[in-house]
Amino acid sequence: MYFNYKLWLVNDKNKKIFGLGPMMLILKTHKLGSLNKAAMDMDMSYSKALALIKTAEEELGFKILIRQAGGKDGGGSIITEEAKELIRKYEEFNRRASEAIKEIYNEIF
Repeated sequence: MYFNYKLWLVNDKNKKIFGLGPMMLILKTHKLGSLNKAAMDMDMSYSKALALIKTAEEELGFKILIRQAGGKDGGGSIITEEAKELIRKYEEFNRRASEAIKEIYNEIF
């Protein structure tokens, strides 16, 4: 027997705004240079991926991606410095929470 958990950030109305899924989407966008390619790689529609990003940006109050529309040379997306910092903080939060939860689990079980 072991434990499992998920952590995400929510707004004042308890609506999810950031967690593992959006973080993976941002990291894949960084790696692939395109939100559309990242969405396809995650078997997600582009419209859903864009909605996740836009919701997070609105709720967090800063841009996560700088998006450039397609055209002759194609489009693309790059992640902002604020997004990099958000990911760093979320990973640290997740790591420390995991350590604390594991400690509590071991004490109880």
